[in-house]
Amino acid sequence: MSFLNNLNTSLQNSIKAKNCLPKQVFKIKEIVKEMVTCIKNGNKMFICGNGGSAADAQHIAAECLVRLNPKINRNPIPMVSLALDSSTMTACANDYSFNNIFSRNLDALGNENDLLICLSTSGNSQNIINVLKTANKKKIKSISLLGNKGGKAKKISDKVIIINSPSVASIQEAQMFLGHFLINELEKEILK
Repeated sequence: MSFLNNLNTSLQNSIKAKNCLPKQVFKIKEIVKEMVTCIKNGNKMFICGNGGSAADAQHIAAECLVRLNPKINRNPIPMVSLALDSSTMTACANDYSFNNIFSRNLDALGNENDLLICLSTSGNSQNIINVLKTANKKKIKSISLLGNKGGKAKKISDKVIIINSPSVASIQEAQMFLGHFLINELEKEILK
C-alpha cells in the first residue's frame, strides 16, 4: 500500500505544480508573443539550464529545430541550447569558471533582439545569473521559468514564470510541460 501512496503523492505534487500555470496565463501569453516577435523578425532564441534542466533545455531546442508536432512540416525555428557541447563547456569551466559556461556562449553567439530562455529550479545558480546579466548587457530579452520563489534570477529577467513547489522533480515536470506548450503555440502563430 505504501508504494501506491508514494505514487499518488508524487502524482499530486506534479499536478499541484502545473496548476500554478493557469494563474499566470497573461504572462504566458506575453512570452508566446515575445517568441513569435523574435522569430518573425529574423532573430534567434537561446535556452539553458543546469543538470536535468540542461537536458530539458536541449529537448526544447530540438523541438524547435526539428518539429514538435509530427503532422506539421515547417521550417526549423532557430533555438540554440547554450550547453553547446562537452568540449566547449569543459574548456570554459577549466579556463574561466563553471559560472561562465552559458554567458560566454551567449556573448559569442547572441545579438540584440535575440531571446534567452532560462530554466532553473532555484533561480540562484550563478551561471544562470551571469547569462541573464550578459543578456541585459547585449539587449537580449530574457524569459525565466523558475522554481520556488524565483531566486535572484527573478529580479534580472524580463519575464518570469514561477512554479512554486518544494519538489525539484515537480518543478522540472511543469517547466517541460510549459516548454512544450510554448513551442506548440509558437508553431501555430508562425504558421498562420
